[in-house]
Amino acid sequence: MEVRYSYLKQQFQDCDDLWEDLKRFVTTEDFTLGAELEKFEVKFAQLIGASHAIGVNSGTDAIKISLKALGVGYGDEVITAANTFVATVGAIAELGAIPVFVDCDDTFCMNTDQIESVMTAKTRAIVPVHFTGYMTDMRKLVPVADRYNVPIVEDACQSILGAIDNKNAGTWGRTGAFSLHPLKNLNVWADGGVITTSDGELAAHIKLLRNHGLSDRDTVSILGCNSRLDTIQAVVGNWLIPKTESIASQRISNASYYDQHFSEISGIRIPPRPDNFRIVYHLYIVFAEQRDALLDHCIRQGIEAKVHYPVPIYRQPALKFLGHKQGDFPVSDEHIKNIITFPCDQHLSEQEMDYVISTVRDFYHIRSR
Repeated sequence: MEVRYSYLKQQFQDCDDLWEDLKRFVTTEDFTLGAELEKFEVKFAQLIGASHAIGVNSGTDAIKISLKALGVGYGDEVITAANTFVATVGAIAELGAIPVFVDCDDTFCMNTDQIESVMTAKTRAIVPVHFTGYMTDMRKLVPVADRYNVPIVEDACQSILGAIDNKNAGTWGRTGAFSLHPLKNLNVWADGGVITTSDGELAAHIKLLRNHGLSDRDTVSILGCNSRLDTIQAVVGNWLIPKTESIASQRISNASYYDQHFSEISGIRIPPRPDNFRIVYHLYIVFAEQRDALLDHCIRQGIEAKVHYPVPIYRQPALKFLGHKQGDFPVSDEHIKNIITFPCDQHLSEQEMDYVISTVRDFYHIRSR
């Protein structure tokens, strides 16, 4: 049996009605900042529970434009996670700001107890990364940020409809940054992103920034950039957004099924599942003994397992200028030795999950002989 990682073929296998929507859209010639985009932004804000949603070119731009709107610039420091994807750090660096890392814990999100130890007079923002579909513990982070009067930009690119105490990712900070990349839980047919906020003045500023700073066709109010979510992608988003809740629920159900069975396998450790957290499992990751051998075994058996990410961002060549060395963030370093990602998407069958489980069980049984 083969268990693939990408589910896109299945997700858009039956979308004749979407094609009809796209055909109608093309005849409108309403391609830039059009009515379908406005509709999507309203729906997205309602889905997340924010007052405003602004479509931009990517999740990376959602972070970058949020920071720029909050005044972050050259030489400023921005605190973020040492185990994040490059997009988070790239967004900070594009503004000339300096990423300041804190280590993660076993939820794969930044350890909020370490935030105050890296705060300086140059700290201008905090970007918690809601990695894998978990959430950074915002109940602890928000009071710290408030005490120092430092804004939070949530990198919620992997955690749409993730929540703590029924309060969604993207509604805790000044802004939330979301990605619509094809492999995200809510996706479009190219790159795309969304910024959420409940600050009307900030939302208006962000709308200017994403569209060259144009307040109208002939008036440049500020210097911005070109980072509009294409209206044709909003048509795809409008087709899929009613399914977003069911997508999250199915991923949660699949993860629970895995947890139940993997917890019975010696050699696999399930990450903590905190009370009152809604984890939406953009990635389903567990800790595995003999990880590299298990990964090779799964791939040979047709299971497209992965490692996210084999080299932590703080140790990448592009970040050498920060002067970090291996061991500076020991939890991130330990994770890359033993984490493994299994397919967990909404289109997986129980038979496919059983095959993954039995393959892992057989690996450790054989090894223990």
